[in-house]
Amino acid sequence: MMTDPIADLLTRIRNACSGRRDQITLPHSRTKEAIARLLCDEGYLREVEVTGEGPKRSIVIHIRYGEGGDPVLTGIRRVSRPGLRRYSSSADAPRVRAGLGVSILSTPVGLLSDREARRRHVGGEVICEVW
Repeated sequence: MMTDPIADLLTRIRNACSGRRDQITLPHSRTKEAIARLLCDEGYLREVEVTGEGPKRSIVIHIRYGEGGDPVLTGIRRVSRPGLRRYSSSADAPRVRAGLGVSILSTPVGLLSDREARRRHVGGEVICEVW
């Protein structure tokens, strides 16, 4: 049994970037898929695919690399974890690297980036920070 599947997702992405992997495959969940799609929309990942059907579904994440072959995603950190939840209002949504990065919030509207949460005036649990 896995205690924190979101931390597992972030660790797999971090390891794939440091190991120069082109893609990674992991078990599917709606939360992990939403986080991966949000990172793809923000430009940190190249593509996110869901393969398989029913309980055998999996997520295939394609890592994005820049011109020199360096990964676009240079850092990723879990903020709220099962032992210590971190919450933020829309006004206090954390800015990562003075706005160069993005933090992902779990809100009543769904998973949103910090910029989108501020725009919609919703707060929630701070899942992770990416830069």
